Amino acid sequence: MLDKASRTHLKSLNKENSDLVARHLVAAGQYLDTDPELAHQHALAAQRRAGRIDVVREAVAITAYHTGRYADALREARTVRRLSGDDTLRAIEADSERGLGRPERALAVIAEVELAHQPAHARTELAIVASGARADLGESEAGLLVIEDALRFIRDEELRARLLSVKADRLDELGRTEEAEEVRELLAAEPSEETDSVLYIDDAFDEELALAVDLEIAAAEAAAQAEEIPAPPSAEDDAEDTEAGATASTEEPSTVEPSTEEPSTEEPSTEEPSTEEPSTEEPSTEEPSTEEPGDEQPGDGEAGAEEPGDEDVSGEGMAGDENEEDR
Repeated sequence: MLDKASRTHLKSLNKENSDLVARHLVAAGQYLDTDPELAHQHALAAQRRAGRIDVVREAVAITAYHTGRYADALREARTVRRLSGDDTLRAIEADSERGLGRPERALAVIAEVELAHQPAHARTELAIVASGARADLGESEAGLLVIEDALRFIRDEELRARLLSVKADRLDELGRTEEAEEVRELLAAEPSEETDSVLYIDDAFDEELALAVDLEIAAAEAAAQAEEIPAPPSAEDDAEDTEAGATASTEEPSTVEPSTEEPSTEEPSTEEPSTEEPSTEEPSTEEPSTEEPGDEQPGDGEAGAEEPGDEDVSGEGMAGDENEEDR
């Protein structure tokens, strides 16, 4: 299940949408290490439903970074920083610059961060990225100094293990292989585990839920493709449209006739019936004309259902006029 801190960010969504987004985020965290591509697809599915929620964009940034989509990861990391004002993803932002072949920009990103206000985990990640950027620029000695400086302040064993692993790499680059081997011997007992994801994942993951989420992703992708590229109408679609028009002609009158509210409000007013019913303009110009019935019969069902009532009234009016002439 999604942790409470992340769940609070989804309160602006309705319950149904919030539950679906939470499932996608959980699935993204679940598959992050085993299937990063699938994790990214889950994050994108959550983004389609809640694109303005910072934790959703954070999941997109993390999964894009793990799949090597450095341009997307950089864009999403900056979006998260703009939405939340948080520097949590600064390491991903800087390392994405490295992935795009811009180590100098990576160092510029890290220089903007106030390391004194960052937790130990963030400082460790930033030190590793900064060391790698220095190595990319051919400054392995400076990269080694960055790691050694971080080791003076980091006390967590897992974080220190990550720093020592990078230190061994820098020593190899400098030709100090014996020192590098000594450092690796310290790490041989227990390898470190990366915990980049901001999502809390329950160990007992529901396989049926995962299958339902996968089906929902496939349906969302199919709907998105259908909206982007509408299919041209076929002969079968035209036949269905004509059948729908025929059924509409029998259904719509049933919705018009039972409405008795309008006549009940118009009958007490004696002004409107006195001016409209005796008027012979509508029967003389529209209803007796033979053009409209020919146009209306193959088309709208509403006109075919409503006109007969008007023709009877007009017929009685014309008969009354003929009787007055005979007299």
